[in-house]
Amino acid sequence: MIRVLLAEDQAMVRGALAALLRLEEDIEVVAEVARGDEVVPAALETQPDVALLDIEMPGGGGLSAARALHERLPSCRIVILTTFGRSGYLRQAMESGAVGFLLKDAPAAELAIAIRRVVAGERVVDPELALAALSEGDNPLTRREREVLAVALDGASIAEIAARLVVSEGTVRNHISTAIQKLGAQNRLEAARLAEQKGWL
Repeated sequence: MIRVLLAEDQAMVRGALAALLRLEEDIEVVAEVARGDEVVPAALETQPDVALLDIEMPGGGGLSAARALHERLPSCRIVILTTFGRSGYLRQAMESGAVGFLLKDAPAAELAIAIRRVVAGERVVDPELALAALSEGDNPLTRREREVLAVALDGASIAEIAARLVVSEGTVRNHISTAIQKLGAQNRLEAARLAEQKGWL
């Protein structure tokens, strides 16, 4: 039996995924959690072969959960399940130790096949997303530019961004100016939204 941990914050979606997987004769759902910070404790307790992780969950989210799980239980194969087909997320997921990346709107039968394939040592990635990631290339933003844009997403002023990140307003302006140029945006809010859409924040 392939032992699966399922991490999804929406109870209805989690229940539906668990019900679908239980229809498979060779798959057993051994744990269900709703938060990113519940993944590692549940995995250490149940020793799953595969962890299916949603990206956007309370308690740290799927990408940080993937990193922690890969560190603590490297034998567990990690598959990211998401509604967000952002190529930047794919790159982050693979860097976090994931071996699979699937969109939730994929046919249900593909999920069971993907689980079997990752247990067999393969990587499974949504093909359209893989092509998008290759065509977009690497994230051009520095760590500090990403931090500044992440705060700017809320509509924060230069002064508010500087205060939150404990840097000078001039430093914030420089990072925003560079990020706007790199992204071909008109202003900081547009730059922040573009970066978010690509999964670069």
